[in-house]
Amino acid sequence: MPSRTSLPRRRLGRVPLLPAALAATLVTGALVAAGLNGEPVASAAATVPASSGTAPAPSASRAGQWRTTPVPVAKGDLTAIAALGDKQAWAVGYRLKSATALEPVALRWDGTSWTQESTLPANSFPQALAVRSANDIWAVGSASAHWDGTSWTTHQLAADPGGRVVPDAVTTTSDGKAWTVGRAMNRSVKDGVPAIQSWDGKSWHRQTLPDVGKGELSSVTAIAPDDIWAVGTAYAADASSPQTALLLHWDGTAWKRSTAPGPQESHDWLGGVTAFAADDVWAVGGSTSGGAERPYAVHWNGTAWTAAKTPDVADGRLRAVGRTRNGELWAVGGKGAASVALRWNGPKKQWDPASAPGLVVRGFTTVPHSADLWAAGLAEHGDLVPAITRLKG
Repeated sequence: MPSRTSLPRRRLGRVPLLPAALAATLVTGALVAAGLNGEPVASAAATVPASSGTAPAPSASRAGQWRTTPVPVAKGDLTAIAALGDKQAWAVGYRLKSATALEPVALRWDGTSWTQESTLPANSFPQALAVRSANDIWAVGSASAHWDGTSWTTHQLAADPGGRVVPDAVTTTSDGKAWTVGRAMNRSVKDGVPAIQSWDGKSWHRQTLPDVGKGELSSVTAIAPDDIWAVGTAYAADASSPQTALLLHWDGTAWKRSTAPGPQESHDWLGGVTAFAADDVWAVGGSTSGGAERPYAVHWNGTAWTAAKTPDVADGRLRAVGRTRNGELWAVGGKGAASVALRWNGPKKQWDPASAPGLVVRGFTTVPHSADLWAAGLAEHGDLVPAITRLKG
């Protein structure tokens, strides 16, 4: 591992594993972990409302294995997944049609099988997903597209002085708005600055953010229209400084930065966030200190963020977090084919290792009114083989 002074920034974005001929044409995104607003809205890592406070200890019933469910895409990638219930779930990604051609697709779960519901607009390359209903779905990536139950419509994002806007996550709020977060960049990812835009029903509008320097936002969750959290990374200002976890909060009037806990000498980043109440928000990611990388998780109690104890898991970077109907809190991620899953142990106030999804994790969701979990991405073996796995509660 590099030393702290030479350590490169750690992105939690999904890097498309594609032939070199296509790599230059794609824009990567990041996993979303979004909560609900008291209505049937699902995002990648969507959750259902739960009581504030810690979840119960893991139960023996959750000791089962993740099972692969067949998907109608032989070659390509699945980048995000969201569920409204046992018989309603969606996944987006793309099909590899040839060495130089991709087809963005949306799949739907009907309770029995996955089928292709539609194709997305050309060059949209979806990376994140938010589902308010079967007739109100947002997908963002290299473009912003909305599904009305019949067709997809592309909506242009607002111009940003930071450069081209690359959305990494999306969620919706009870007032009908949509919010997308990511980065704006002129030349390369290294030059990116955090970016947030809101949809008012007609167009996207750029949000004014506090000056945090270079960085990016990887996930967003909404408790209410005036209570939204976005998380990501603030890049190191120089080679001797650590990169830091970035936490931004919307109070209905302005975006403000919140202090992230953790050792000052470590490199921290956040890739997923989800909220259950105004005083119960979880964000997860990774932390590197002394050349060792481990999971990183923080909790908001309505007043301050505190760091939670995580196990020493090699390359245990976390990408999404969510809570099941029975109150169990899960976080998933990993590096490449080495997937990782943790469960929150309430009595011990720590995260414990759990059964991993067994794929290259790109998307994760809990299922409202269920203890089930879904994970989407690429199979551990094979060349660009899309996969979706399910853990029955």
